[in-house]
Amino acid sequence: MRIAQIILRVISMPLKSPFHTHLGSVTEREGIIVEVIDSNGISGYGEGVAFSTPWYTEETVATSLHIMSDVLIPLLKKRPIKHPEDAAILFQSIRRNHMAKAGLEMAIWDLYAKRNSTSLSNVIGGTRSEIASGVVVAADSLISSLNQIEKYLEEGYRRFKIKINPNQDYAVLAEIRRYYPELPIMADANSAYTLNDMDRLKALDDFNLLMIEQPLASDDIIEHALLQNEINTPICLDESIVGFNDAKNAIELGSCKIINIKAGRVGGLYEAKRIHDYCLDRGIEVWCGGMIEFGISRAHNIALASLPGFTIPGDISASNRFWEEDIITPEVCVKNGFVSVPSTPGIGFSINEKRLQETTRFKKAFKFENK
Repeated sequence: MRIAQIILRVISMPLKSPFHTHLGSVTEREGIIVEVIDSNGISGYGEGVAFSTPWYTEETVATSLHIMSDVLIPLLKKRPIKHPEDAAILFQSIRRNHMAKAGLEMAIWDLYAKRNSTSLSNVIGGTRSEIASGVVVAADSLISSLNQIEKYLEEGYRRFKIKINPNQDYAVLAEIRRYYPELPIMADANSAYTLNDMDRLKALDDFNLLMIEQPLASDDIIEHALLQNEINTPICLDESIVGFNDAKNAIELGSCKIINIKAGRVGGLYEAKRIHDYCLDRGIEVWCGGMIEFGISRAHNIALASLPGFTIPGDISASNRFWEEDIITPEVCVKNGFVSVPSTPGIGFSINEKRLQETTRFKKAFKFENK
């Protein structure tokens, strides 16, 4: 695989409506679009999913851009690769910065699949032709939450994630359950609680939740094990799992019963597959989370979620969930609660060049010398 050029673009796009959590609200989304071009002119695309500020992880668009430009791309120039896994292993010499690594590695996976005239899903071992789709309910009031649920039910979504925090949990979930007693719902805390809230978290067992996601600290697996031992609701770890070893240790400690695998968070598809395979062997359920991403990352998530262990509907919603117009064509659509897994080469979507150009705020090309 001879890389001829890598192009980095920082794009920015307003959300159709604000995305609210207790950590803050997102109204404008920045991201890094990675294009890796080989010597035959074939392009593979990836997406750096860090946010503008470090509210979700320590990485930001600015830090990811720096690591890609000044560290990872120079590594690729020095050490040519034959397979996407080579890039993932090469990047292990750099500590953390998983989102920067993922953006480049996933673009290389797309390029590799296209060069081999097969779908990304097929290349990584996917077994599904369609995946069940879930959605996040992130509103600033109970009325707004109920309105969102009604709208998403009409659109066919199969699982509903409710954002909670100590100021907005039991009463909100009780009201949602009053209207929708059988609705498949889970709660996402984004690390809003501590072990001092044990009784409060135990009380959520009343609602027959699919899971409670990341209730405690984002870098913790010890206290989550103590909590899981005390509550019936399965704990799902998200932010705590930034690599294979985190998943392995959490499972061995009994810190969770479910893991949310985000390729963009754990460093790319190679690491995401390792986590998936380990969980599948040990009967740990997994699902694919979302990052308010654009269509390129969403396309990679679709391929990832086609692997056999992804038994829970993921946060893979339609493009029009967030955007007036996405940067891919055709846009991702949800039909009767499912998203089709593309069978065409690579990620299976083309780039909406006009929309990409309209939203680009920064662009830089890195040329490779191929001898």
